[in-house]
Amino acid sequence: MGFNIGSNLWANYGEAIAMILFGIGCANLLLQKNLIKKIIGMNIMDTAVYLFLAEKGYITGKAAPIIVNGITSADYYINPIPSGLVLTGIVVSVSVSALMLSLTIRLYNRYHTLDMDEISFLIKKEGK
Repeated sequence: MGFNIGSNLWANYGEAIAMILFGIGCANLLLQKNLIKKIIGMNIMDTAVYLFLAEKGYITGKAAPIIVNGITSADYYINPIPSGLVLTGIVVSVSVSALMLSLTIRLYNRYHTLDMDEISFLIKKEGK
């Protein structure tokens, strides 16, 4: 009763890549001080989630949920919900990225830096 991790990893390489990308994005978000790099980390995390959903929603041998040749059986088509979630997530991600970038521009115009530590120091200094 052996467990062969190599074959399981190869069968699920898309999910493994999505998890690696999510880890890279999370580490970037937590460890970087530059606000633009933090936004890039957030976008990498978003992309990893979309890749994971796309991998989970795809079934080999099944077609997109568009009725062709009069076949209406659900067994012939993939589930359209993961694709819809990815599409909705991309729209939300673009909006969130635009908001984060606009707030970053406002912070830069006020404090003349993109370093989170310096901005925090300047905010504390203003409060005194």
